[in-house]
Amino acid sequence: MSNRSPITTHVLNTSLGKPGKGIKANLEMLRGDRWEELGRGVTNEDGRIADLLSPEHKLAAGIYRLTFNILHYFESQSIEGFYPYVQIAFEVRDGEQHYHVPLLLNPFGYSTYRGS
Repeated sequence: MSNRSPITTHVLNTSLGKPGKGIKANLEMLRGDRWEELGRGVTNEDGRIADLLSPEHKLAAGIYRLTFNILHYFESQSIEGFYPYVQIAFEVRDGEQHYHVPLLLNPFGYSTYRGS
């Protein structure tokens, strides 16, 4: 059994080439037509959140969403950004797999991908 959450994330500030530390994020799952919160966390010094869910949590197939509050992150650095938050929706098809969902961020843009 793994000792990490089945869903993890990492934020990299691409304009600085440094981890995005201190960013609040929450994880939700779509159930019917409502989002149910499953976990929340704050990125560490390396820009990572490894404990959104307990390592024992069994993922169900479905649609999940990570929401990052980046407004306060950029404000804390006296940087004016364009996006107050970023939401990344993704589909879990196999609950036995690990899902790493990184966020590449700068004040006026972002991108994401499925990591490993």
